[in-house]
Amino acid sequence: MARPDHASPIERVVHYGTRVATGLVLCFLLVPILVIFPLSFTSGTLLIYPLPGLSLRWYADFFTSPLWMAATRTSVGVAIATTALATCLGTLAALGLTRAAFRLKPVVMAVLVAPLVVPIIVTAVAIFYFYAWLGLAGTYVGLVAAHTALALPFVVITVSATLQGFDLNLARSAASLGASPLCVFSRITLPLIAPGVVSGALFAFVTSFDELVVVLFLASPEQRTLPRQIWSGVRESISPTITAAAVVLILVSIALMAVVELLRRRNERLRGVARP
Repeated sequence: MARPDHASPIERVVHYGTRVATGLVLCFLLVPILVIFPLSFTSGTLLIYPLPGLSLRWYADFFTSPLWMAATRTSVGVAIATTALATCLGTLAALGLTRAAFRLKPVVMAVLVAPLVVPIIVTAVAIFYFYAWLGLAGTYVGLVAAHTALALPFVVITVSATLQGFDLNLARSAASLGASPLCVFSRITLPLIAPGVVSGALFAFVTSFDELVVVLFLASPEQRTLPRQIWSGVRESISPTITAAAVVLILVSIALMAVVELLRRRNERLRGVARP
């Protein structure tokens, strides 16, 4: 499309109309989230506007409550285990799919990224019945495995995109000089694709940390993650502590996504420097 100052009237209408529509959609998505932030600082016990006053009492309640802290620790522990598994498996899968050439390669890639397109409720029901048959329902092993399956596509896609700009001649040169495959991977391949691997790991962490539907189907009553505790609190008793927990969850996700964006820009700068 031509620049707005050199475009025809119709192109200008389309250009600015697209911007306005995009802005309205972003506002529609962001306003409900932004409404939560002031409510978490209310001094009252009801989630109402205008606020009766400002207070940090609900954040204090969140960080001193054994129930909320136990849910946070469970979420962090499951997310860390999920991140480790998804990053290792996803990186290996991306390396294999990038370098290998076989007829069923598109099928394998489609299976790996299927959790991105299959509705989460369908995935949760299928995993529940499968785990019930295996006896893994209500276990941390089953929960971590299910979250790994959900997070794996993000790692595969991110690392595969990074490998598109990887020069295979570097690995071949190291191998020709006598380096073992493990040495080539640890000293050449991994440092060069590290931004993609770290980005995939952060996506995996966020996917597990924010996930609720699969937890509702698979976790036992004692396995309360932070999203599940928020959901239970909304159902059982509306308390401003829920808004404080939601803000913490949102801030963690935003911080991790900001790190992903910084890594993406750093990777682009490195590629620009590497180009002749």
